[in-house]
Amino acid sequence: MSEKIALVTGASRGLGFALAEALAPAHHVVAVGRTIGGLEDLDDRIKARGGSATLAPMDITKPEAMAQLCRSIHDRWGGIAVWAHTAVHAAPLTLASHMDGKDWDKSVATNLGAMGVLIPYVAPLLGAEGLALFFEDDQAGRKFYGHYGTTKGAQIALARSWAAESEKTGPRVRILSPAPMNTTTRMRFHPGEDKDALASPYAEAARLLAEVGLA
Repeated sequence: MSEKIALVTGASRGLGFALAEALAPAHHVVAVGRTIGGLEDLDDRIKARGGSATLAPMDITKPEAMAQLCRSIHDRWGGIAVWAHTAVHAAPLTLASHMDGKDWDKSVATNLGAMGVLIPYVAPLLGAEGLALFFEDDQAGRKFYGHYGTTKGAQIALARSWAAESEKTGPRVRILSPAPMNTTTRMRFHPGEDKDALASPYAEAARLLAEVGLA
């Protein structure tokens, strides 16, 4: 693999968008997201910095789409150097006794179910030397966070298992802790919050990548 490839799932907005842009100077970015407009904006910003990207407007909950994506990456580049996973479904805050069934199903499928497909598909692309990044947001057990807190917490638990299993053999798996950021997800949970008191996704992307030696 002569060209370093970074796969970013959830790249069309928020932290994923910022991470993809920050990785672009040293990597060709494969940007996965469901919002085509967001991916196109990302592509423009990456090109403006002299980088390059492959846009993949896909739903990570579709196993056949993810299989096709990973096979295409293998056939074109042989593997990847970095996988940053930020895709998430943020259902509205509500009482556990009032959770909407569709939001629950989507939270489980996006925040947890997709991981059971993506890790087996992406691990061979990373090989022993690659780096997988996950981002915790510990809301598990907090009131009104039944959808999100439960499924996001389970996602990170699975990532920790993978990290422990691959500690000696690779790939490296890191779980990072972003500061509260001015993102669409945060604003959905806290619509009245002072945005100026929150971290910028771009600043957090730079800080977190530096933490793992990528900046």
